[in-house]
Amino acid sequence: MTHPVLQAITERRTTNLFDPARDIAVTQIGELVHLATRAPTSFNLQNWRFIAVHERASKVRLRKLAWDQAKVVDAAVTFIVCGQLADERTLPLRLQPVVDAGIMPAEMVPGWEGAARSLYNGQPQRQRDEAIRSATLGAATLMHAAQAMGLGSAPMIGFDAGAVASEFNLAVYEIPVMLVAVGYALPENWPQKPRRPLDEVLELA
Repeated sequence: MTHPVLQAITERRTTNLFDPARDIAVTQIGELVHLATRAPTSFNLQNWRFIAVHERASKVRLRKLAWDQAKVVDAAVTFIVCGQLADERTLPLRLQPVVDAGIMPAEMVPGWEGAARSLYNGQPQRQRDEAIRSATLGAATLMHAAQAMGLGSAPMIGFDAGAVASEFNLAVYEIPVMLVAVGYALPENWPQKPRRPLDEVLELA
């Protein structure tokens, strides 16, 4: 029997046609983000935020900034997946639950903070790269979670990032990395498209 995680990966497809008559509950939206935040981040920075565009009026606002793509409105929810610039000053707060759970000794936290400072402080490109990495890992996990829950999803980069940041009040340290539309797929969607053969993409060293 195929493991459910492997099944979600192999069966996931990009959904371009959503059933606009079918909604999902706010509790499902919360569960999707709960699962998305199980993705890894450098130093456990958890430098992401997910804006769930769920109300009709908000979807219409977002569609205008997303090249008028109908799936923004037709999907039950479209997430604005935001990466936050890597900042070592957030680490004590982010690591405190790890300490409280007995996973990490408290005296280890300053060392992690110092290592992150040496990596990111004064390095704007590296801070931005980490924001995009974290948001992308979170978005991918969200899409596979949606698949496992019987929902379709579509990652989208076709939008005006500056306008989205302004319209949805992103902080100066937040980057709208991608949109992810989630909802119930119509049967007219294509199946998952074939991928390149392994011998073109895998090198054993």
